[in-house]
Amino acid sequence: MSENSTFTAALIQTCTSRDVDRNLREIGAMIRDAAAAGAHYIQTPEVTTVLETDSKRMPDVIKPEQDNPALAHYPDLAKELGIWLHIGSMAVTTDEPRYANRAYLFAPTGQIAARYDKIHMFDVEIGEGQSYRESKRYAPGKSAVLASLPWAKLGMTICYDMRFPALYRELAQAGAEILAVPSSFTVPTGKAHWHTILRARAIENQCFVLAAAQAGDHECGRQTYGHSIAISPWGEILAEADGDTPGFISAEIDLSEVTKARGRIPSLTNDQPFDITRTELI
Repeated sequence: MSENSTFTAALIQTCTSRDVDRNLREIGAMIRDAAAAGAHYIQTPEVTTVLETDSKRMPDVIKPEQDNPALAHYPDLAKELGIWLHIGSMAVTTDEPRYANRAYLFAPTGQIAARYDKIHMFDVEIGEGQSYRESKRYAPGKSAVLASLPWAKLGMTICYDMRFPALYRELAQAGAEILAVPSSFTVPTGKAHWHTILRARAIENQCFVLAAAQAGDHECGRQTYGHSIAISPWGEILAEADGDTPGFISAEIDLSEVTKARGRIPSLTNDQPFDITRTELI
């Protein structure tokens, strides 16, 4: 942890459309507003650049890194504003047939400080006629990523990852003090689980949780839950957006709160190895 352990984090909440250029303009304007309000670190949601579900349209709007308009736009914006800019995720083409759902962390120099490919694919039937098969079009990532900010270590995750607590435990025990969970959460599962899961990840790992979220009715027909949220290592909600309003929320992140929480309940260092004994009644 650096000597200057306090900074302002902003979380962008948006309703990403099918139009890449429009998304770059609108989200760029919100990033500028957040920076003008004093944010040092700004996070956007999952699928920041485009939300497209039609496989026939995808090749027109999803590009490789070297030809991607977002990867020309966002580094310049980070450098101009002098901020750490975390693009929660965007789809990019890869060497294999499936896309990558990839997050980018840009330093104030405009350089890419870290990349993270979403590990866990959202393949579910959630009822009400809604089904998701993320692995059909996206290849899962293979590596967890711990990035260095000036103030703390940042564990990078994306949306559905949050349901796999072992990932967060590994990140915390590797040194993460902040857990990023940019998301595009569905409305039914959001109402049921969003707050509970994210507060649990904060409490059990004694980390700040920062989760920018998609919100509202998207052009492709998806509905997302919103409620972008910042949570303290003690599980307190520091800031929260509503369910459908684009904009940003901000929170002061004091890394001494991580030290305090871990001192009060040292569960990260109290782990014990164990075996599982299976019994049968004969």
